[in-house]
Amino acid sequence: MYFLPFDMTILLLIPGVIFTIYAQHQVSSAYKAYSKVRTKNGLTGSDAARQLLNSNQLGTIQIENISGNLTDHYDPRSKTMRLSQGVANVASVAAVGIAAHETGHAIQDKEGYFPLRFRNFIVPISGFASNLAWPLFFIGFIFGNSSWGYALMDFGILLFMLALLFTIITLPVEFDASRRAVKGLVANNLIDPTEEAGVKRVLRAAALTYVAAALTALLTLLRLIILRGSRD
Repeated sequence: MYFLPFDMTILLLIPGVIFTIYAQHQVSSAYKAYSKVRTKNGLTGSDAARQLLNSNQLGTIQIENISGNLTDHYDPRSKTMRLSQGVANVASVAAVGIAAHETGHAIQDKEGYFPLRFRNFIVPISGFASNLAWPLFFIGFIFGNSSWGYALMDFGILLFMLALLFTIITLPVEFDASRRAVKGLVANNLIDPTEEAGVKRVLRAAALTYVAAALTALLTLLRLIILRGSRD
């Protein structure tokens, strides 16, 4: 029986896996801790989002409740903010921070924030590229000694670079939305000064998941390049 040799390049992904686990733990622990800390003014996530939207002349944006946990998002196509029940209807520091973060995306959309516009533009391209990159690369890898095998590997790498671009451009979008969230909550007196640290902790933890995704994608690209080079 023939056994394939162990692919040492898979070890490159270990730092990404470790950091992803760490990021998920940080999000879980921060959300769990601050979802139990009630806002001193009694504002729920929906309350905070509505006041922030109104103060930025975005009163026409609808706020909808959706199922799930931490499924909150702003949809720039329908101009709708969707908040999970644990955020929309709960008066906690975590809920207010997350709702304010989504409001930050709405403000970005209103102002034509370029990284957000660019990310929205490449979303369908990125999804298509990500789905095709791996199959094309490994078909080419199997037949790598042929000219079309090399071409498939190169095309797969190129497609994966587009997927990596999406994860990278997401970073400034998310960091900026969190910055706007904290600034808006403080400027509009929607949180007590003692609650600001909790909001920042929740949003920093959430941002780590995007950093982990970018790191994992970068390491994966490096792995593909090394595998491609092994066929030369």
